Amino acid sequence: MKFLYGLLVFVPIAIVARIAGAPPIAVFIVSALAIIPLSGILGAATEAVAEHTSPAVGGVLSATMGNLAELIIAAVALRAGLIDLVKASITGSILSNLLLVLGAALLAGGLKFKVQKFSRHLAGSSSTVLLIAVFGLVVPALFQGLHPDPQRVATVRMSHYVAGLLIAGYAAWLIFSLGTHSSGFAADRGPPVTVAPKWSSNKAVVILLLAAGSIGLVAEVLVSATEEAVKVLGLSEFFVGLILIPIIGNAAENSSAIIMAMRNRMDLALNIAIGSSIQVALLIAPLLVLLGMVFHQPMDLAFTTMEVASIALAVLVTSSVIRDAETNWLEGALLLLAYAVLGVAFFFF
Repeated sequence: MKFLYGLLVFVPIAIVARIAGAPPIAVFIVSALAIIPLSGILGAATEAVAEHTSPAVGGVLSATMGNLAELIIAAVALRAGLIDLVKASITGSILSNLLLVLGAALLAGGLKFKVQKFSRHLAGSSSTVLLIAVFGLVVPALFQGLHPDPQRVATVRMSHYVAGLLIAGYAAWLIFSLGTHSSGFAADRGPPVTVAPKWSSNKAVVILLLAAGSIGLVAEVLVSATEEAVKVLGLSEFFVGLILIPIIGNAAENSSAIIMAMRNRMDLALNIAIGSSIQVALLIAPLLVLLGMVFHQPMDLAFTTMEVASIALAVLVTSSVIRDAETNWLEGALLLLAYAVLGVAFFFF
């Protein structure tokens, strides 16, 4: 984590570059670099706040705020009217967590340990919730494709109701994993370790608020330069949302999954990668749809056929890899290969 602190120098640089009217490509790059350490600090502050609560409250706090940085970035883009970019970032986040992050973790851990095992209980429940998440994204796409709605009015209204149902599903998953069946998940994580909180509760809350506010400010800078920057880079806004923004927003969290895998703590590595995908599909995406009403931006859950198919394939491949509750380096390499194939396809899409 400490090595990220050096990147904080890019926070004032990004703001000054924007005020000074620097080229959009330069503003985009420095603001992207600034968000990486801020998202890491936000995650650390969230964990620190959770340490001062009960295990149940701390678990809910960590689970619900795991993708706060990504939510802030997407909310800023949504308010700016970049709905396609926001929807692409949702798809990209799910794909990057399931294929890139998990693949890198399995490869790194597999190169150190011949075979790595984890709980079948975790694998089974994760696969089921992922399938439900795909279900919630496929139905709106089918509705839009089969229902004549050129202005997408009915699609947006339908998405509001589906968003509420998906959030309810996420709440049910939290109750299951942190409440009614927490003993099974706790056993998967190993015996509890008592560690003194590194920050006081007041300090943790202050850092959390400062990090969130800073991400919001830098996200404004990033979004303002995105449209011009993608033209200079020769990339589509769709590709930037699918590939670049998810990597930027989740860089710190992604490194945690790899570190856990290299320590042979595969239950935690899977929780980070797969749990983040579940959160994006069942919480972040629905919240953004509801925020669309607040910002007067008609966002819906009807993703393109390519996006829905890619998510479905990613869930299918991931479920196939984890269903036997053990992994090796080859499975990690194949997940990375699948992500690369999708990346190439989206580049030319």
